[in-house]
Amino acid sequence: MQTNSTAQKENEPSASPFNVVILGGGSAGWMTAAALANTLPSNHFNICLVESEQIGTVSVGEATIPGIHDFNRFLEINEQELIKATNATFKLGIEFEGWTKGGKYLHPFGPYGLNKNGVPFHQMWLKAKLAGEDVAELVKYNMEGMAAQQNKFSPKLNIPNFPIDHLNYAFHLDAVAYAKYLRQYAEQRGVERIEGKFEQARLNSDGFIQSLVLDDGREISGDFFIDCSGFKALLIEKTLHARYEDWRHWLPCDSAVAIQSKSQRQINSYTKAITHEHGWRWQIPLQNRMGNGLVYSSRFMSKEQAVEKLQSLVNEELITEPNHLHWVNGCRPEPWRKNCLAIGLSAGFIEPLESTGLQLIQSAIFRLLSLFPDKNFNQSNIDAYNRFANDEIKSIRDFVILHYKLTDNDQSPFWDYCRNMDVPDSLQNKMAMYQQNGNLFRENNELFSELNWLSVLNGQGMLPKTTHPLTTQFSTREIISELQQIENAYSRIVDSLPSHDEFLAMLAQ
Repeated sequence: MQTNSTAQKENEPSASPFNVVILGGGSAGWMTAAALANTLPSNHFNICLVESEQIGTVSVGEATIPGIHDFNRFLEINEQELIKATNATFKLGIEFEGWTKGGKYLHPFGPYGLNKNGVPFHQMWLKAKLAGEDVAELVKYNMEGMAAQQNKFSPKLNIPNFPIDHLNYAFHLDAVAYAKYLRQYAEQRGVERIEGKFEQARLNSDGFIQSLVLDDGREISGDFFIDCSGFKALLIEKTLHARYEDWRHWLPCDSAVAIQSKSQRQINSYTKAITHEHGWRWQIPLQNRMGNGLVYSSRFMSKEQAVEKLQSLVNEELITEPNHLHWVNGCRPEPWRKNCLAIGLSAGFIEPLESTGLQLIQSAIFRLLSLFPDKNFNQSNIDAYNRFANDEIKSIRDFVILHYKLTDNDQSPFWDYCRNMDVPDSLQNKMAMYQQNGNLFRENNELFSELNWLSVLNGQGMLPKTTHPLTTQFSTREIISELQQIENAYSRIVDSLPSHDEFLAMLAQ
């Protein structure tokens, strides 16, 4: 007599495989395909990706944040090989210009100074500043910020008896080339690419997707469908009618025009975000070209005005025609419904100010791997995924809103609107806590840390009324001495680093 466990083991080899169907390529589709191919055993899972060469991808965002390393390490990608394949450069942070009347500030990727006796460094810096001391700007106590200002770069520092051994960095890269690189990676690991244009989805009696029908009549059956069809959201919205939450009240920039130009002589190790009357524009340097984009609110600016404005601001020779984009900032409260999960633009979008596009894709992928379904599609797993996804994108939403709300830019009705708009309670509470005594707190493992919030709050001029009570253990004189030591040490180290251009040239050898 067979026991249940024995029968189950004997049945496992003949069990039908779990079929995953991804609709859409681009960064979202091929990042998903690569990660699944790297994780799911091929004898139990089949993965196919359906895309059409006739349909273009968005892929104008070419700046990343340091979390991209987690994804690349997960896939065991050789960094130097990836840099060559995507014409990548290094990114140490973002320079914001015109967001305040004070001019420019940097949002660097690394920590500020060194904490002492459990007291965050910025609290000691604030105590000296509030006492009227002539302290250096905060970025002078940040290794990545100082290196960006001098356009220096090296991933390793190799400084004996020094607590910091590396710089935190991300990449500027060609997102189309990155998707092509991952396509090759995925196909080498068994992912089947199907060329075809989606026509409709067929549902079973329970409302689950059972197959995709292509325009030539082919039918692609599956167990689990991943919607990477971009803003069209062909499965999650057009088929399963998952609603979309509109956040344009807080994030009014809903359009962009992008143009590529020839490279500048010096390749910056940071992204630029520069305001204009009705939004902001980016400069993203790659090895072989410059990415330029103008982000704007369609309520205040037309497409024609945007193109004229951007072309007038680009100093280098243009090498592409204008590429127009329009979106709705927001999210889908149910990015996973039944047997369909939306990843990428089909799940939600936050404008590109803090370079979170690829990060949202990779966090969705890692979340999926943690909560990967079987053919029963347990609703508690789906609910958990949706809850975590909403927490993440709302915290990113608040961080991006902060830049607009905290501006003292008064050059147009657009900026007047941003300064005076209501903001979510979650953001209002965070601002109030910092304004009271400089306290910052990271909630629910949100993407942006206390240091990220500090960069923008301080950079855009918010100064707390007082500091944390624990700073009373340090005298102002003691703090000033500590600040000078850190500034001098960081300055010597950064001076010794190669330039960004020199480091890129060394990689190319």
